[in-house]
Formats: sequence, C-alpha cells, structure tokens
Amino acid sequence: MGRAALASEMVGQCFIEGPRGRDRLEFTEYGGGDAWVVLVPPLLVSRRVHAHAARALASSGLHVVVLDPLGHGRSDRPEDPLSYSVTAYAEQVVALLDHMGASRAVIGGSSLGANVALEVAAIAPERVSGLVLDGPVLDNALAVQMALLTPVLLAARYLPLSVTALRTATRPVPRRLLPPWLRIALDTFDQRPGVVAAAAHGVLFGRFAPSSVERAAITAPTLVLARSGDPFHPVADAELLAGEIAGSTIEHASAPLEWRRRPERLDLVVTRFARECARPGLRNRRTRSS
Repeated sequence: MGRAALASEMVGQCFIEGPRGRDRLEFTEYGGGDAWVVLVPPLLVSRRVHAHAARALASSGLHVVVLDPLGHGRSDRPEDPLSYSVTAYAEQVVALLDHMGASRAVIGGSSLGANVALEVAAIAPERVSGLVLDGPVLDNALAVQMALLTPVLLAARYLPLSVTALRTATRPVPRRLLPPWLRIALDTFDQRPGVVAAAAHGVLFGRFAPSSVERAAITAPTLVLARSGDPFHPVADAELLAGEIAGSTIEHASAPLEWRRRPERLDLVVTRFARECARPGLRNRRTRSS
C-alpha cells in the first residue's frame, strides 16, 4: 500500500430525545463522499480508540463517522440507567445516520460496540450496507463480561470514592505527549461514579445482543474479526457469529489487540471490505440539509 492520502477531520454533534429529555452526542467525521462507515467504541471507552482506523478508512475515500454514544467521551453522561443499553446505543447510531443524511452505512464496532452494530442490523436492516464486528460479546464471553461489569457496578454504586479517586488521580496527567493507548486508558478512567453505575446497570440488565435467530436473519455482508488470546472476547464467539450469518467472512488476528497495537494489516482488510460493501452506495446522494 502506498502512502495514505490526507483526509479532513471535523468534530460534530447531534441531539436525541431520551428518558430525561434532550441529550447531546458528539462525533468525529473523517473524509467525505457518499460511501459511509460508522464506528462504535467499546463500553465506556471514548471514540479516540477508532481514530487510527477511521483515518485509514477515510484516506481510501470512505466517509467515516466515529461516535461517542451516551456516557462515552465528550457526549452527555446522564446518570439514569434507562439511558443505557445495547438497543439504546443502536438507536443512537440510527439517529446519527439520520443527522448526517446517510441512507445506509457500513456499521462497525469493537467489543460491546460490535454488539451495537449487530443490533443496528436487527432493528434497522435497511440502514446497513455491511458490518465490521471486532471481538463480539456473545454466549462464550457472557460469564467473563458479567464478572467484569458486576464489580464495576458495585464499586461505582457503593464505593463511589474509588471511581472519583481514579478520576482525580488521572485527570491532571497531560495527554499530548502520551502514546495513543495510554491516552485512551486515561479517557476511560475520567468517569463520574453515577455515570459508570448507570451504564453498567443498563447494559447488564438490558438486551446484550440480538438473539441467535435474529443474527441468522442478517443479510448484510459481514466481516468478523476474531481476537486470538483474548479471554474477554473469545474466538469461539467470533466463530459462532460467522457461522450464523450466511456469507460472512472471519479474519483471525495474529496476536491479542492486533488492530490496536499493529493495525496496518487489519486496516487493509477492513478498508477493502468496507469499500466493497459501499460500492452500491456510491450512487446514493447526501441529503443532510445545510
């Protein structure tokens, strides 16, 4: 691959109506054109986690939007558990597509963000031109995810000073000179206990993913990224999903977190897939009003 072309970047916002009123979502838009890709981060992780992938996709001519769902990054952070669930996040993605004037898009996500992408395909299949599912969280990961999220919920609700202390200790650390992975970690620690408790509660007690029957009904082209050696995202879940969705493709990472630590190979795989999915959509016109 030659040197990537530069692509424009712009921060934007949109508003949604939620249980407590109007909420603000923030996103970053990369590149331009009518071939859309939307990327969703893992639970409580900021959209910065997908910045490198978004730049790689945009430099190939795709129009990429990376979203901070409610409770993430610089979007609003309500302390109401009813604001949070995989389905609520999927509805926010659809609202983002409406705001951008995008009739269809490749929807991608990592970890629980992959589940959100699946949920978009279940509730609004006509808006999905393809799926990129990085480390989906399904049957084989459920126990370990609950073991991870339950202590987080309990600490945030009954030991809120622990969350506040972590935020106080890490917030003053200057981000500018740090490596990207450390900046992402510090952003994740920058949380208020009420938000952490509400998000963990909403996700744990809500619908975690579309059912197996619903997943088998998905017809959008699908690329599943299997994370080798990651106990929180077992390869078995990726293989299960690839077996359920007809015609899907599975790509095995050569090492844990390859798409974060050494992204070049998987950036190329995802870019080729997204461009192929978006090909019919190149004829769609952008309808966002000025």
